[in-house]
Amino acid sequence: MSGPLYVPVLPAKQHACQAYRQLIPAVQAAVVPLWNLPPRAGAHPDALAVGVRDDLWRVRKAHRHHPAWVDCPFADEAQQSALAGALAADADVSPLRPVTGPDRSEAHQAAMLEHARSTGSGLGIRVLLPGEWDDAVGQGVRELVARAGPAVETDLLLDLDAVRADRTDTAKESLRALEALMPLTPWRTAAVLGGAFPTGLPEHGTAVEPRWDWRVWRDLHRAGREFVRALAYGDYGIDSTQAIARGPSTDVGGGPHWGVLRYTTDESYVLVKVPTRGPDRSATIRAAARDILALPDFRGPAASAGETWLRDCAHGHGPKGTGHAGVWLRVGNIQHITHVVRSLRP
Repeated sequence: MSGPLYVPVLPAKQHACQAYRQLIPAVQAAVVPLWNLPPRAGAHPDALAVGVRDDLWRVRKAHRHHPAWVDCPFADEAQQSALAGALAADADVSPLRPVTGPDRSEAHQAAMLEHARSTGSGLGIRVLLPGEWDDAVGQGVRELVARAGPAVETDLLLDLDAVRADRTDTAKESLRALEALMPLTPWRTAAVLGGAFPTGLPEHGTAVEPRWDWRVWRDLHRAGREFVRALAYGDYGIDSTQAIARGPSTDVGGGPHWGVLRYTTDESYVLVKVPTRGPDRSATIRAAARDILALPDFRGPAASAGETWLRDCAHGHGPKGTGHAGVWLRVGNIQHITHVVRSLRP
């Protein structure tokens, strides 16, 4: 089995694609994202087709000739069909790998399998594990693997969804799932994905939240199973599992009044609430950046382009260079992805 070191689940949106492109080559080489297309429920068929093509173009532009998985887990049948058509139209020039799962419709599974066969790009099988392991799910994966056959390389993407403090059995249930799934086929890649970033904003100032997803990863390794050493780590980047299900932004009404600066330490996510408008906006954002720079775990401005931006924001003057929601997400993902890759390397 071979594959990436790290599989971040990222939205196929501008800020995330920019973050991937700004990673230094040594970090980028260790990362293969699972790109999620935003849902477009109810869109007119023509607008839907254009939107899906734009999403894929954005991801392809970021990746050039590097592989990545692409999925639309929140899509209706119309968007799934549009994705299948768009992938097929670009089959000769795109390194994107299709994704399906045992919970998807027969039509979706068939379309993704056909694309995998025709391009030789392989197939990602995304298996949801939001709670206890269900052996019926394993049977669905077994059937998908059988339909793919030995000619189609397959990737196991075990998705734990939101990992919180109250999910004390997550590592145990993950091991149950992996014990059932890992022997099914010689997986090209096997990754465990989970998200622990908070869903809301801090009530006041700064909040520190444990990285429960990272703790589950360490618990898996402590279990001593041989197959764990072959797994890739995955998370939802610097955003919550709910946020990745949001549709494309329309910015109607100017957007929310508050945003957040994000920083990742070895054990925690640090969130600092900042205003998106108002007379004190710039000064407050710069003060928030200074709070992050003052953290004992701040890795210094040379650690990545994310830390460099935080340093420049903290010490700048006026509104220029204080960013907005898209910039804060981009900067957050750069520092997070870089830190995770370096944490995973021996």
